[in-house]
Amino acid sequence: MKKLILVSLIVFTIVTTSCVGVRAGANFASERYGYSYSDLAVVPKASNTNTSSETGFYVGAFLTDLDVTDKLQIQPEIDYLSVKDLDQIQVPILAKYNFADSFNAYAGPNFGFILDTPEGLNSFNLGLDLGVSYDINENFLIEARYDYGLSNLLENGDSDNYIKLSNFQVGIAYRFNK
Repeated sequence: MKKLILVSLIVFTIVTTSCVGVRAGANFASERYGYSYSDLAVVPKASNTNTSSETGFYVGAFLTDLDVTDKLQIQPEIDYLSVKDLDQIQVPILAKYNFADSFNAYAGPNFGFILDTPEGLNSFNLGLDLGVSYDINENFLIEARYDYGLSNLLENGDSDNYIKLSNFQVGIAYRFNK
């Protein structure tokens, strides 16, 4: 009970001292494949072979103003991505650095959870996000981000047999005033 009260107080403090925002935009997904001769005799080994990009969308919410220093913030998010037949919930935890009054760069891990996972694939997708944003005004910003997939989505995959997802996102976000 004490732990529940402590966690509730921490969450309440974060939410009341933070600013909430929403984001949406276009998502361009690609897959990287690798195959070995032993498993697919007719397909040559093709490390880091990229397929064509599929276009979808993303929507999400984020917290801002979790200051570490004057220029460095932590920005947790929760996003929904949809590309073709693959829907995913992503939870990025980003370190955001303010280079100038309106220009920001960020990086951090991205924990993805694939909804309705196809047979033979893992439902967890770990990635690394790198991105930039520009504050148009106090509320609106534009952003571009690349999510480099680190996880092998094949259930029985190894270093020679893999599928990894990556996403490039371009969108707009709105921060609500405190």
